Amino acid sequence: MEGKEQVKAYAEADFSQANAQFSRLFRSAFPEFRGEGRILDLGCGPGHILRDFALNFPGCTCLGIDGSQAMLDQGLAHVVQPNTSSVTLQCSCLPFTDDCRTWQVILTNSLLHHLADPGHLWQTIIKCAAPGALVMVMDLLRPCSEQAAAALVKKYSGQEPQVLQDDFYHSLLAAYRVEEVREQIREQGLDLQCSKVSDRHLAAWGRISP
Repeated sequence: MEGKEQVKAYAEADFSQANAQFSRLFRSAFPEFRGEGRILDLGCGPGHILRDFALNFPGCTCLGIDGSQAMLDQGLAHVVQPNTSSVTLQCSCLPFTDDCRTWQVILTNSLLHHLADPGHLWQTIIKCAAPGALVMVMDLLRPCSEQAAAALVKKYSGQEPQVLQDDFYHSLLAAYRVEEVREQIREQGLDLQCSKVSDRHLAAWGRISP
């Protein structure tokens, strides 16, 4: 996402409900996590989730990567704050293999449906995750029809700029269903759970085997 209008609309949109859901899912899946280690956020956008994660778990070293420098620029003023974990944003595309097998937590939200090859996400997780790493993937869930997609857009983004509504609609149609993501996970040999977690989201989570 590089268009100025798209980036501005996305960065200013209210994703607090979805971001809060991501945090709840992580805490529910990994109640034992105490906020230590290196955290990698794939497709971090303007860094909203990574900022909240750093605030809730001070002491971590956090890296967010995204393929859009314009999107990262929107977040730079907000993710680096006093009394939080160390947070860095970096422009990189998947597959991302820097510092392989050294990340204790890998997060990603609403990235999977943007990838031409979904295998790039799962392969990056495999290559970057430390043994026993915690993984939380959340993404949009493809509705049963174009009409259902339009209804979701109206329900959740009806007051947003038209460019954001259009992006949401096309993203819903490009997203996967639960069984499709489960098949992707099986093909990569990962041991992750995957379920529908809202009327427009699915999630996959688990630990990477040592």
